[in-house]
Amino acid sequence: MAFSNSKPFRIGVTLLRLALGGIFIYAAYVKLAEPWQLFSAGIRSYEILPDPLADLLARTLPWFELLVGILLVVGRWLRFSSVTMSALLMVFFSLMVRAAVKGQTIECGCFGPGETISWKTLLRDGSMLAGSLLLTLVAFVNRRKPAATA
Repeated sequence: MAFSNSKPFRIGVTLLRLALGGIFIYAAYVKLAEPWQLFSAGIRSYEILPDPLADLLARTLPWFELLVGILLVVGRWLRFSSVTMSALLMVFFSLMVRAAVKGQTIECGCFGPGETISWKTLLRDGSMLAGSLLLTLVAFVNRRKPAATA
C-alpha cells in the first residue's frame, strides 16, 4: 500500500502500537493487582462460560494480555501480537455489545471492577478494535522483504 511508506503514517502506526500495547499492559496490571475472584465474577456476569472456565480465564487472561502488550511495545512478533490483540478485542467488544443489547447493567471488566458498560466503554473498545485491525493490516502488508542474495 502506498500510504505505508510515508513517514507520518509510520510514526502514527508506531504511536498506535505503543498506545495499544500500553493499554493492554495497564489492563493486565490492574487485573493482576486485584484478587482473581473479582475478575472471575465479572466474567461470570456475561453469562457465557461455566464457572470453572470463568475461573481459569480470570487466572490466565491477564498474563496473556500482559504478554501481548509487551510484544506490541517492544515491536516483536507484530503479526502474532496484532492478530491476537485484534481477536481479543473483537471478542471483548462483541460481548460488551451483546450485554448492552440485552440490557444487562454489568461491569465490562476491562480495567478491573467498577466500570459499567456504557456508550463510552463501547466507543473506547470499538476504537481500540479499529486501531488493532489497522495494526494487523500494516503488520501483514509491510512484510520484510528477504535480503538480496549476492
